[in-house]
Amino acid sequence: MADAFDAFDYELLVELAETPGVPGYEDRIRELVRAELDPSVDRLRSDAMGNLVGTIEGGAEYDVVVAAHVDEIGFMVRHVDEEGFLELDALGGWDPRILRAQRVTVHTDDGDLPGVIGSVPPHTLSDEEREATPEIEDVRVDLGLDGGTIEERVDVGDLVTVTQRTERVGDFVTGASLDNRVSVLAMLEAARRLDRPDVNVHFAATAQEEVGLRGAAALGVDLDPDLVIALDTTVANDVPGFEAGEQITRLGDGAAIKLKDSSAITNHKLNRRIRRLAEARDIATQPEVLPAGGTDTGGLQRAGGATPAGAISVPTRYLHTPTECVHGEDLGAVIELLVATLDTETGDHDYTL
Repeated sequence: MADAFDAFDYELLVELAETPGVPGYEDRIRELVRAELDPSVDRLRSDAMGNLVGTIEGGAEYDVVVAAHVDEIGFMVRHVDEEGFLELDALGGWDPRILRAQRVTVHTDDGDLPGVIGSVPPHTLSDEEREATPEIEDVRVDLGLDGGTIEERVDVGDLVTVTQRTERVGDFVTGASLDNRVSVLAMLEAARRLDRPDVNVHFAATAQEEVGLRGAAALGVDLDPDLVIALDTTVANDVPGFEAGEQITRLGDGAAIKLKDSSAITNHKLNRRIRRLAEARDIATQPEVLPAGGTDTGGLQRAGGATPAGAISVPTRYLHTPTECVHGEDLGAVIELLVATLDTETGDHDYTL
């Protein structure tokens, strides 16, 4: 039986997922993507927002943007107290409930420091404390060093990421930054496989998506594309406690074709073309109707005027936690569907509504 993980570069996925890059400070992950994208494209450039764009030139004067954000949710140090404990400001959408007892890395000018977000023993909590709703402002990072040492090594504005290994769990891959590094991998795989497209294809590794689609909105003005295809993760609540209609997507059921999220209603002519293409090529897909949460689809759809936009999503369990999970077959389907969509885009399809 074939292993679904043989369909893509799994080792690169691990490297992408474990390379830090919080919103506005995507330098390390951008340089990795730059190195991987460079051999596959004709031109490569970046901008002042931190977006990186690699272009494969086609024969037609028609521009397609494929966008996958490279930033991950994280934190910025907002205060260091006298004893050396760090207070944090969130960069992106964290649920404070899952932060107790996590390991983190503090990224300083002098190098990375390991730390923990502690959780006091239940033996010492009052009933009121046990029932209290945690807030990000309550989180403290313990670096295991005295206050004087930390004062010398850590500054307000240093970045913090959750530390978690990326590894296989059955048919899944799990890790802390699969949102959105699985889509970045899909984009890189498509750039490798795309051969002489009819149109210009711009592979965009966008910045600052997790704090409001900011990189994509700026990029949409600069590139002024004729067509946009965004790549991102989406919710898979196919776990106990959720009814079928609440699950959004299911792991193992294929690539998700986005119909809407809170930032965009996608172009239904484009959706129909992608769906028919998947059926013709026997690529497993499922529809995605996401009631909350935005993506670069919205940032690019209207940044430079009305642009036909669609999105292909990777179903993901436990989003925005350190144990995000993706099915290997779903990721393979996303890559295959993206390549097929780009291979068959001639610039002659009418997406006007």
